[in-house]
Amino acid sequence: MKQKSIMAAAVIFVLWSLIDFVMHGFILGSAYARTAFLWRPMEEMNAWLIYLVTAVTVAVFTAIYALFIRERKMAVALLYGLLFGIALGFPMGYGSYATMPIPLVIARTWFFGTLVKTALGGAVLGGLVKE
Repeated sequence: MKQKSIMAAAVIFVLWSLIDFVMHGFILGSAYARTAFLWRPMEEMNAWLIYLVTAVTVAVFTAIYALFIRERKMAVALLYGLLFGIALGFPMGYGSYATMPIPLVIARTWFFGTLVKTALGGAVLGGLVKE
């Protein structure tokens, strides 16, 4: 099971990184440009830290499933992914919207993008980390 968990984490890391690239680079690009005063300039952003944050989140996401979820069925894995996504994405999107002058489209996209990422991550776990 340990090898399958590591393989699942690697797949999820790549998947989430690709979704982030599309979401932040293309879907939200114009919204970020309109709110440039809120963000660091691209040359000041710390890419390795962004990937580290993703890797740690993936590791925790995978470890919780592998260590604590006993009923390893696809439906359970998808539900786990959706619940994790709500717990992570709701405060990220709407909590930020409540405290920062970001457009609602950014808050919604952060929330729903996180929900998509974690649901797909749950599907990967359900497909790879079995009893």
